[in-house]
Amino acid sequence: MSFAFVRRDFVATVLILLSAVAAFATIFGSVRGIIHDPQHRPVQGAKVVLRSTTSDWKQETQTNTNGAFLFTAVPAGVYEATASAEGFSAESKQIQVSSGTGSELHFQFAVAGVEQKVEVSALPELVNPSSSTTQSLISRADIANTPGADRANSLAMITDFVPGAYMVHDQLHVRGGHQTSWLVDGVPVPNTNIASNVGPQFDPKDIDYLEVQRGGYSAEYGDRAYGTFNVVPRSGFERNNEGELIASYGTYNSTDNQLNFGSHTEKFAYYGSLSGNRTEMGLETPVAKTLHDEAWGLSGFGSVIYNITPSDQLRIVGSGRGDDYEVPNTPEQQADGIRDNQTERDSFLNATWAHTTKKGLLFTLSPFYHFNSANFQGGANDTQVISTDTRASNYYGGQGALAITRGRHNARVGFIAFGEHEDHSFGLTANDGISPDALRQRHGIGGNIETIFLEESFKASEWLTLNGGVRLTHFSGLINENAADPRLGAAIRIPKIGAVVRGFYGRYYQPPPLDTLNGLVDGVGFLPLRGERDEQWEVGIGIPFKGWAIDGGYFHTFAKNYFDHDALGNSNIFFPLTIDRARIRGWEATLRSPQIGRVKAHLAYSHQYAEGRGGVSGGLTDFVPPEDGSYFFLDHDQRDTLNFGFDVNLPWRSWVSSNVLYGSGFLAGDGPAHFPGHTTLDLSAGKNFGERWGLKLTATNVFNDRYQLDEANTFGGTHFYDARRVALQVRYKFHY
Repeated sequence: MSFAFVRRDFVATVLILLSAVAAFATIFGSVRGIIHDPQHRPVQGAKVVLRSTTSDWKQETQTNTNGAFLFTAVPAGVYEATASAEGFSAESKQIQVSSGTGSELHFQFAVAGVEQKVEVSALPELVNPSSSTTQSLISRADIANTPGADRANSLAMITDFVPGAYMVHDQLHVRGGHQTSWLVDGVPVPNTNIASNVGPQFDPKDIDYLEVQRGGYSAEYGDRAYGTFNVVPRSGFERNNEGELIASYGTYNSTDNQLNFGSHTEKFAYYGSLSGNRTEMGLETPVAKTLHDEAWGLSGFGSVIYNITPSDQLRIVGSGRGDDYEVPNTPEQQADGIRDNQTERDSFLNATWAHTTKKGLLFTLSPFYHFNSANFQGGANDTQVISTDTRASNYYGGQGALAITRGRHNARVGFIAFGEHEDHSFGLTANDGISPDALRQRHGIGGNIETIFLEESFKASEWLTLNGGVRLTHFSGLINENAADPRLGAAIRIPKIGAVVRGFYGRYYQPPPLDTLNGLVDGVGFLPLRGERDEQWEVGIGIPFKGWAIDGGYFHTFAKNYFDHDALGNSNIFFPLTIDRARIRGWEATLRSPQIGRVKAHLAYSHQYAEGRGGVSGGLTDFVPPEDGSYFFLDHDQRDTLNFGFDVNLPWRSWVSSNVLYGSGFLAGDGPAHFPGHTTLDLSAGKNFGERWGLKLTATNVFNDRYQLDEANTFGGTHFYDARRVALQVRYKFHY
């Protein structure tokens, strides 16, 4: 299939979708509510103001004849809603908003006394009574205080707060899989190359909120069943011509520096940053000793928001980054002079136009572009053969949706469509002085994906919300595939205690990478990659109690053509493959406390099983499954994963934060035995000096326990947990 043909096919498809669906994809949540007087009569003309708790962002509206109000274009985050009317005492409530869902408020006004005052509910509504999605919201304060979470190459902001999330062979795994989606402001940053990059997508210091969905997705979210990460970036609404310089230095000659700045007016806001980092301990090592493991990177990030009119908003977000890694060695490899390297480059740009109407309609349209490359280069002294694997991928497309809120209905319809083109080169060069070159081949390939979704959230009663939808997907590449995936869910609110019981059933189709080494190497078996098809169901309960948020549930995911990877030695460089069947199931629990005196705590726990069955159905075919056809544990199976942490505010504008990680141990070899359990402690302490200066000291893996994570058995490689890191960070805020 030629790239020109794929491009024409993609453009034609987008034009058809644009003409058929004059509406575009939901990247916001909504807040609606009703206001009653003391006799429970609706209050018309009351003023309602919705403000962000972390910035100067706000919206205003008035109630209609039924006492109802509606805010449509609300980014994910925590907000305070204040309602006021003549003759009544003003009231305020906090609420947590998720993208693509509706949140509800109810105000019961009291008659104003001689001295009016605002009654404030300081505890946000942490459990959405209408959502059947399993999710977590991580704030900028969580990222700044949690030990190591704001480090440029860290994903602790996810692993410390999301059940069943962990790093192994330098890949993030959630709910037993590593096919995850990244979005910024609700707009996809597509990358169909599974496990091709070891560098993270975003610098945590640029994030205002991170919204993590790990199950129960609505039809507009989630081809990738294991995790969806929506980044709400810093916007500039939290600043007035202010900048910040962050500098740090620590063990392994590590530095992590950033210059950021931002400001806003009533109609315009901007934020930008430049970052650089370096360390002598970059990737997970194959032995306890750290050898040949330097890493360094540079990045830039920018966000612009312009309120063209009260009904029209333009948002633009862009990023560019480059990361270089030395591939760590064993002592034998180091002595032999082996010096392999991995370089990665990534950039994206997206824009969103959002239009709201007085009738409660929200239109959004979001074109996007993403470039990603991952290049492995074997060193000149590699034994037998020198391997090279270079990949450059371009993604270009758009998404859009129409969101309609009417009475008890909250409906959304939209599409996402993008084309992709990949240039891939793979080489094996003999290095024994005898054999000729084994292989050197380069090729380009194109493909495209089109998806239409329809979603409805129907409030059947005060205590029952029904959620349903369908997601239709067409993939075209080396193969053509179609999928129709239903999503069904329900949320039941238990009166008085406010708990929400949720249930969900859904199917997913995950498009495959455009290619693997299919057809490149003679005498080695390769099969075409097909899309993963998942079937998932789960049940759970969320319980709010005096500012506490407790959530628990059970999930079961069954996968066909489960995406995994095979490692190139211990390089952390992977080739994609698919396993015939996989089964992932487990119990999860999270807990968030309110501020109790000076202390605030969080907990995330998972007890899960990650198992495969059958042989390799696509990609490399050198794995032999058990002869009896039974399930076998996948190499990243870990039965119990627990993260517990707390923050303590101390006198003199100082604080301490901690995080304890417990893991019961990943699979040992071919199993079924697992490695012993392990526990690590991370600590950070900080102090602010006036309004401008701040210091933070961070120590991760305080007791320097370099336990073995996994070992080469089927697909993974051998890796040890990172050694102790200690770093001192200095922050300086300034005006310009």
